[in-house]
Amino acid sequence: MEKTIKISVLGDGGWGTALSLLLARKGYSVTLWSAFPDYAEVLREKRENVKFLKGFHIPESVTVSADLETSVKTCEFLIVAIPTQYLRKVLGRIRPEWISGKTVVSVAKGIETKTLLRPSEIIRAGLSCERLAVLSGPSHAEEVARKLPCCVVVASETQAVARAVQEVFMDVSFRIYTSDDVTGVELGGAVKNVIAIAAGICDGLQFGSNTKAALLARGLSEIVRLGSRMGANPNTFFGLSGLGDLVTTCISEFGRNRRVGELLGQGRKLPEILSGTEMVAEGVETTRSVRDLAGRHGVEMPISNEVHKVLFEEKDPRRAVEDLMLREPKMEVA
Repeated sequence: MEKTIKISVLGDGGWGTALSLLLARKGYSVTLWSAFPDYAEVLREKRENVKFLKGFHIPESVTVSADLETSVKTCEFLIVAIPTQYLRKVLGRIRPEWISGKTVVSVAKGIETKTLLRPSEIIRAGLSCERLAVLSGPSHAEEVARKLPCCVVVASETQAVARAVQEVFMDVSFRIYTSDDVTGVELGGAVKNVIAIAAGICDGLQFGSNTKAALLARGLSEIVRLGSRMGANPNTFFGLSGLGDLVTTCISEFGRNRRVGELLGQGRKLPEILSGTEMVAEGVETTRSVRDLAGRHGVEMPISNEVHKVLFEEKDPRRAVEDLMLREPKMEVA
């Protein structure tokens, strides 16, 4: 594929910035769009994302812009790196004709509250784009920016679209696999954030490796049950966007959702935790959505349910763990 291709990344968070760095070092013409003109100016002057990806130089080959119309109109590939709960508002500023013929790649990991829609469903409904893909997997921005080996998966209903995205992103340190299971890839990337909050609670309570291993195993079972009921391929959840992303999010020092859980386990309250960071922990609002999806589809998700109670009903984290451990004995099944 010609390196003259123009790519715009919507969203100046850590992930959007890391992908801009990756694509720029591959030689593409990249625009990084910020929703905040004042911060766009900071990015242009400092050539560093001091809020969300500190310590990494943004090369001059990356154009930083707060002009949404120009950023969208002038690109051929549009990377959407906007947190799910803000996605609809930004898309409302984009006219569908600006998207005509472009390939749109969603890298958001969440489920919209109230509508319970996945990012790709929000994008498709808002922009009517035909060439749409989702990219997910174990990929903390800090490690991608450091060029550490990373593997992710891109899913699209159209194989040619998935392969085109694979070709654009694939790098010696960033390997891409393709999939046709859009539902599974997005659900894996979203629901694992809920389990990551539970993993953080375990860390905050100073539980051990046995606890976290059990949590990951049973948490994965919850993801598989919900995903299967919603039409995803169960095998997807044993791959990069399921088990892979679940593991890294639950153990990494960079995991925002794990950190929220850890602070909850230490006795901090959610409003205090959220007010202390500008980064978005998608798992907090996704927990509401997962609880509602489980109810809609009649799926038992005890870990996710207890996380919801800790986050929004002020349940004591230690009591939540005790209630999980003392549930009715049963045979292990997926």
